[in-house]
Amino acid sequence: MKVTSLKTSKIRAGNISLLALIDQSLPTLEEKSILAITSKIVSLCENSVVPIDAIDKQALVISESDYFLPETIEKYGFSFTIANHTLIPMAGIDQSNGDGNYVLWPKDPQKTANQVRRHLAERFKLNEVGVIITDSTCQPMRLGTAGISIAHSGFATLTDYVGTPDLFGRPLEVTQANLVGGLAAAAVLVMGEGAEQTPLCLISDLSFIKFQPRDPTLEEIEGAHIKIDDDIFAPFLNGVKWQKGKRGQS
Repeated sequence: MKVTSLKTSKIRAGNISLLALIDQSLPTLEEKSILAITSKIVSLCENSVVPIDAIDKQALVISESDYFLPETIEKYGFSFTIANHTLIPMAGIDQSNGDGNYVLWPKDPQKTANQVRRHLAERFKLNEVGVIITDSTCQPMRLGTAGISIAHSGFATLTDYVGTPDLFGRPLEVTQANLVGGLAAAAVLVMGEGAEQTPLCLISDLSFIKFQPRDPTLEEIEGAHIKIDDDIFAPFLNGVKWQKGKRGQS
Protein backbone atom coordinates (compact mmCIF):
# COMPACT_ATOMS: atom_id res chain seq x y z
CA MET A 1 0.00 0.00 0.00
CA LYS A 2 1.26 3.47 -0.90
CA VAL A 3 -0.07 6.54 0.96
CA THR A 4 0.84 10.02 -0.31
CA SER A 5 -0.41 13.35 1.03
CA LEU A 6 -1.17 16.18 -1.41
CA LYS A 7 -0.37 19.85 -0.81
CA THR A 8 -3.16 22.33 -1.56
CA SER A 9 -3.65 26.06 -1.52
CA LYS A 10 -4.67 27.58 1.82
CA ILE A 11 -8.41 27.08 2.22
CA ARG A 12 -10.76 29.48 3.95
CA ALA A 13 -14.51 29.06 4.26
CA GLY A 14 -16.22 29.37 0.90
CA ASN A 15 -13.18 30.48 -1.13
CA ILE A 16 -13.16 27.44 -3.47
CA SER A 17 -15.41 24.50 -4.28
CA LEU A 18 -14.28 21.02 -3.30
CA LEU A 19 -14.23 19.71 -6.87
CA ALA A 20 -12.22 22.73 -8.02
CA LEU A 21 -9.72 22.15 -5.21
CA ILE A 22 -9.37 18.49 -6.16
CA ASP A 23 -8.89 19.33 -9.84
CA GLN A 24 -6.29 21.92 -8.87
CA SER A 25 -4.36 19.53 -6.62
CA LEU A 26 -4.69 16.16 -8.37
CA PRO A 27 -3.30 16.15 -11.92
CA THR A 28 -3.39 12.36 -12.44
CA LEU A 29 -5.10 9.35 -10.94
CA GLU A 30 -4.67 5.66 -11.61
CA GLU A 31 -7.21 2.84 -11.60
CA LYS A 32 -7.79 1.17 -8.21
CA SER A 33 -6.83 4.25 -6.20
CA ILE A 34 -8.60 5.90 -3.27
CA LEU A 35 -8.66 9.63 -2.54
CA ALA A 36 -8.98 10.52 1.15
CA ILE A 37 -10.27 13.98 2.02
CA THR A 38 -10.41 15.57 5.45
CA SER A 39 -13.90 16.42 6.63
CA LYS A 40 -12.69 19.89 7.57
CA ILE A 41 -11.79 20.74 3.98
CA VAL A 42 -15.16 19.46 2.82
CA SER A 43 -16.83 21.72 5.39
CA LEU A 44 -14.74 24.76 4.52
CA CYS A 45 -15.45 24.32 0.82
CA GLU A 46 -19.20 24.09 1.47
CA ASN A 47 -19.01 26.96 3.99
CA SER A 48 -20.24 24.85 6.92
CA VAL A 49 -18.87 27.21 9.56
CA VAL A 50 -20.18 29.45 12.33
CA PRO A 51 -18.25 32.49 13.61
CA ILE A 52 -16.93 31.76 17.10
CA ASP A 53 -18.46 34.92 18.57
CA ALA A 54 -21.90 34.25 17.03
CA ILE A 55 -23.11 31.34 19.17
CA ASP A 56 -22.58 29.51 22.44
CA LYS A 57 -20.43 26.46 21.72
CA GLN A 58 -22.52 24.02 23.76
CA ALA A 59 -25.69 25.21 22.03
CA LEU A 60 -23.98 24.58 18.71
CA VAL A 61 -22.97 21.09 19.83
CA ILE A 62 -26.57 20.27 20.75
CA SER A 63 -27.80 21.52 17.37
CA GLU A 64 -25.26 19.36 15.49
CA SER A 65 -25.60 16.11 17.45
CA ASP A 66 -27.99 13.17 17.39
CA TYR A 67 -27.34 12.52 21.08
CA PHE A 68 -25.22 14.37 23.62
CA LEU A 69 -24.12 14.23 27.23
CA PRO A 70 -24.87 17.54 28.98
CA GLU A 71 -21.94 17.17 31.36
CA THR A 72 -18.77 18.87 30.17
CA ILE A 73 -15.40 17.28 30.89
CA GLU A 74 -13.87 20.25 32.68
CA LYS A 75 -10.25 19.23 32.11
CA TYR A 76 -10.67 19.43 28.33
CA GLY A 77 -13.73 21.64 27.98
CA PHE A 78 -15.82 19.36 25.79
CA SER A 79 -18.72 16.94 25.99
CA PHE A 80 -19.34 13.65 24.22
CA THR A 81 -21.84 13.24 21.41
CA ILE A 82 -23.12 10.72 18.92
CA ALA A 83 -23.34 12.12 15.40
CA ASN A 84 -23.49 10.35 12.05
CA HIS A 85 -23.35 6.93 13.82
CA THR A 86 -20.09 7.97 15.49
CA LEU A 87 -19.11 8.53 19.11
CA ILE A 88 -17.08 11.73 18.98
CA PRO A 89 -16.40 14.81 21.13
CA MET A 90 -18.39 17.96 20.34
CA ALA A 91 -20.24 16.53 17.31
CA GLY A 92 -17.01 16.88 15.33
CA ILE A 93 -16.96 20.68 15.72
CA ASP A 94 -13.44 22.09 15.58
CA GLN A 95 -11.74 25.47 15.85
CA SER A 96 -8.29 24.60 14.52
CA ASN A 97 -7.48 26.01 11.08
CA GLY A 98 -10.93 27.61 11.06
CA ASP A 99 -9.79 31.24 10.76
CA GLY A 100 -12.03 32.46 13.59
CA ASN A 101 -14.84 29.99 12.91
CA TYR A 102 -16.22 26.83 14.39
CA VAL A 103 -15.92 24.30 11.58
CA LEU A 104 -18.86 21.90 11.57
CA TRP A 105 -18.97 18.42 10.12
CA PRO A 106 -19.95 18.28 6.43
CA LYS A 107 -23.66 18.68 5.72
CA ASP A 108 -23.96 15.30 3.99
CA PRO A 109 -20.59 13.48 3.89
CA GLN A 110 -21.99 10.44 2.09
CA LYS A 111 -23.44 12.58 -0.69
CA THR A 112 -20.08 14.33 -1.00
CA ALA A 113 -18.13 11.05 -1.15
CA ASN A 114 -20.42 9.78 -3.91
CA GLN A 115 -20.18 13.04 -5.84
CA VAL A 116 -16.37 13.10 -5.68
CA ARG A 117 -16.11 9.43 -6.72
CA ARG A 118 -18.28 10.03 -9.78
CA HIS A 119 -16.30 13.16 -10.64
CA LEU A 120 -12.96 11.32 -10.45
CA ALA A 121 -14.26 8.38 -12.50
CA GLU A 122 -15.50 10.73 -15.22
CA ARG A 123 -12.52 13.09 -15.22
CA PHE A 124 -9.85 10.37 -15.36
CA LYS A 125 -11.93 7.79 -17.28
CA LEU A 126 -11.67 5.25 -14.46
CA ASN A 127 -13.89 2.34 -13.52
CA GLU A 128 -12.52 1.50 -10.08
CA VAL A 129 -11.80 4.44 -7.80
CA GLY A 130 -12.70 5.13 -4.19
CA VAL A 131 -13.21 8.08 -1.86
CA ILE A 132 -13.02 8.42 1.92
CA ILE A 133 -14.08 11.43 4.00
CA THR A 134 -11.90 11.37 7.13
CA ASP A 135 -11.76 12.93 10.55
CA SER A 136 -9.71 12.17 13.65
CA THR A 137 -10.71 11.36 17.19
CA CYS A 138 -9.36 9.92 20.41
CA GLN A 139 -9.66 6.33 21.65
CA PRO A 140 -10.26 5.15 25.23
CA MET A 141 -7.03 4.65 27.18
CA ARG A 142 -4.83 5.80 24.30
CA LEU A 143 -3.06 9.17 24.10
CA GLY A 144 -3.35 11.13 20.88
CA THR A 145 -5.71 11.07 17.93
CA ALA A 146 -6.15 8.68 15.01
CA GLY A 147 -8.03 8.91 11.75
CA ILE A 148 -11.54 7.59 11.20
CA SER A 149 -13.87 7.41 8.21
CA ILE A 150 -17.20 9.24 8.28
CA ALA A 151 -18.17 8.34 4.69
CA HIS A 152 -16.84 6.28 1.80
CA SER A 153 -17.70 5.39 -1.78
CA GLY A 154 -16.45 2.97 -4.42
CA PHE A 155 -15.25 -0.05 -2.42
CA ALA A 156 -16.28 -2.64 0.16
CA THR A 157 -15.50 -1.55 3.71
CA LEU A 158 -15.13 -4.90 5.48
CA THR A 159 -13.37 -8.22 5.08
CA ASP A 160 -15.42 -10.87 6.85
CA TYR A 161 -13.37 -13.69 8.38
CA VAL A 162 -16.27 -15.30 10.24
CA GLY A 163 -16.29 -19.06 9.60
CA THR A 164 -12.80 -19.15 8.10
CA PRO A 165 -10.06 -21.04 9.95
CA ASP A 166 -7.18 -19.42 11.77
CA LEU A 167 -3.60 -20.72 11.47
CA PHE A 168 -4.44 -23.73 13.62
CA GLY A 169 -7.78 -24.60 12.06
CA ARG A 170 -9.99 -22.96 14.67
CA PRO A 171 -12.96 -21.24 12.98
CA LEU A 172 -13.09 -17.50 13.55
CA GLU A 173 -16.37 -16.42 15.14
CA VAL A 174 -16.57 -12.63 15.12
CA THR A 175 -13.54 -11.24 13.26
CA GLN A 176 -14.19 -8.63 10.59
CA ALA A 177 -11.44 -6.34 9.33
CA ASN A 178 -12.49 -2.68 9.14
CA LEU A 179 -10.74 -1.79 5.89
CA VAL A 180 -12.08 1.74 5.57
CA GLY A 181 -11.06 2.51 9.16
CA GLY A 182 -7.52 1.32 8.55
CA LEU A 183 -7.24 3.31 5.34
CA ALA A 184 -8.58 6.44 7.05
CA ALA A 185 -6.08 6.05 9.89
CA ALA A 186 -3.19 5.70 7.43
CA ALA A 187 -4.35 8.71 5.41
CA VAL A 188 -4.77 10.99 8.43
CA LEU A 189 -1.36 9.90 9.69
CA VAL A 190 0.39 11.24 6.58
CA MET A 191 -1.92 14.27 6.15
CA GLY A 192 -1.12 15.46 9.66
CA GLU A 193 -3.10 17.34 12.29
CA GLY A 194 -1.53 20.79 12.28
CA ALA A 195 -0.35 23.31 9.69
CA GLU A 196 0.83 20.80 7.07
CA GLN A 197 -1.72 22.07 4.51
CA THR A 198 -2.14 18.56 3.06
CA PRO A 199 -5.86 17.77 3.42
CA LEU A 200 -5.91 15.32 0.49
CA CYS A 201 -4.27 11.92 0.40
CA LEU A 202 -3.84 9.43 -2.43
CA ILE A 203 -3.86 5.74 -1.48
CA SER A 204 -2.77 3.19 -4.09
CA ASP A 205 -1.37 -0.32 -4.51
CA LEU A 206 -4.44 -1.79 -2.85
CA SER A 207 -4.55 -5.46 -3.77
CA PHE A 208 -6.68 -6.26 -0.71
CA ILE A 209 -9.50 -3.82 -1.57
CA LYS A 210 -12.60 -4.91 -3.49
CA PHE A 211 -13.57 -1.93 -5.62
CA GLN A 212 -17.18 -1.30 -6.65
CA PRO A 213 -17.85 1.01 -9.63
CA ARG A 214 -20.89 2.56 -7.94
CA ASP A 215 -22.13 4.33 -4.85
CA PRO A 216 -22.59 2.12 -1.77
CA THR A 217 -26.14 0.98 -1.15
CA LEU A 218 -28.04 2.03 1.96
CA GLU A 219 -27.71 -1.54 3.21
CA GLU A 220 -23.92 -1.41 2.76
CA ILE A 221 -23.68 1.94 4.53
CA GLU A 222 -25.76 0.73 7.46
CA GLY A 223 -23.80 -2.54 7.51
CA ALA A 224 -20.63 -0.63 8.30
CA HIS A 225 -22.10 0.44 11.65
CA ILE A 226 -23.16 -1.54 14.70
CA LYS A 227 -26.11 -0.90 17.00
CA ILE A 228 -25.18 0.18 20.50
CA ASP A 229 -26.81 -2.88 22.08
CA ASP A 230 -24.63 -5.15 19.89
CA ASP A 231 -21.44 -3.17 20.46
CA ILE A 232 -18.68 -4.62 22.64
CA PHE A 233 -18.69 -1.24 24.44
CA ALA A 234 -22.45 -1.37 25.10
CA PRO A 235 -22.00 -1.46 28.91
CA PHE A 236 -20.28 1.92 28.75
CA LEU A 237 -22.45 3.49 26.04
CA ASN A 238 -25.66 2.41 27.76
CA GLY A 239 -24.35 3.38 31.20
CA VAL A 240 -24.78 7.13 30.65
CA LYS A 241 -27.86 9.30 30.21
CA TRP A 242 -27.85 10.45 26.58
CA GLN A 243 -30.08 13.35 25.61
CA LYS A 244 -31.39 13.88 22.10
CA GLY A 245 -29.71 16.61 20.12
CA LYS A 246 -31.56 18.58 17.49
CA ARG A 247 -30.44 16.27 14.66
CA GLY A 248 -31.75 13.30 16.61
CA GLN A 249 -35.16 14.95 16.80
CA SER A 250 -35.55 15.45 13.06
